[in-house]
Amino acid sequence: MIVPEPQGEMLEQILPKLKTDDRLLGVAIGGSYLSGEMDEYSDLDLSIVVDDLHYEQVLKERQLLANRLGKLLAGFTGEHVGEPRLLICLYDNPLVHVDLKFLLLKDFQTDRVENPIVLWERKNLLTLAVLNNPRNYPPFDPQWIEDRFWVWVHYAATKLGRGELFEVIDFLSFLRGQVLAPLAKVQAGLLPRGVRNLEREIPSHLNDFRQTIPAKHDQKEIGRSLQHTIHFYCQLRAALKMPKLVVRSQAEAASTKYLQTIIDGFK
Repeated sequence: MIVPEPQGEMLEQILPKLKTDDRLLGVAIGGSYLSGEMDEYSDLDLSIVVDDLHYEQVLKERQLLANRLGKLLAGFTGEHVGEPRLLICLYDNPLVHVDLKFLLLKDFQTDRVENPIVLWERKNLLTLAVLNNPRNYPPFDPQWIEDRFWVWVHYAATKLGRGELFEVIDFLSFLRGQVLAPLAKVQAGLLPRGVRNLEREIPSHLNDFRQTIPAKHDQKEIGRSLQHTIHFYCQLRAALKMPKLVVRSQAEAASTKYLQTIIDGFK
């Protein structure tokens, strides 16, 4: 595995220090390191597995532990992404973003969406956990999207009509990341990982994605971007060719008609 210099230097700093902590069972790495996509801009995604007896103590002291690993500029827990066990860190010398996720061994066995590479461990515990409990990226469910999409369109249309334009601009970003990009990537045989690496992975759709971005802070312009988002979604939905997909036709008709009424009312 080729690791860029900053990340490699950071790992060389971190691992020897973690090995000296008897409360830890091992360290594994995932993310771009695992997929072979790591470059100089990548962060480090580390899972730190802790002995059951010391887990609560380590969790309380994780900021102190992180401080001992290098020159920590800032660190905060991951409640905002639904992961309070995560400590998100920025180190200097080298300047690298490092995610430290503190797990019990039983959680490391089951609470994963990938099969990380073990960097260090005691008694082969992490390797066995990965081998005996392989994990794959969560399956993509187009029905989950279809059941929600037209409610989301109506929501955006109400904000557009009220003049809450930044709200709609933010919501268009949400739809790109949660709907359009995953659908386009699945269609291309890729993992549905939002807009990540969109420019490189599916360049044929870039013009469609650009049209979902308003060129200016203007109701009509934002309305057009929302309409193109709908058109693009319907194209991607049709391309999936899923006969069992239940299309919410009535919701589609009602929400698109409502949006058109809102747009027609602009001067």
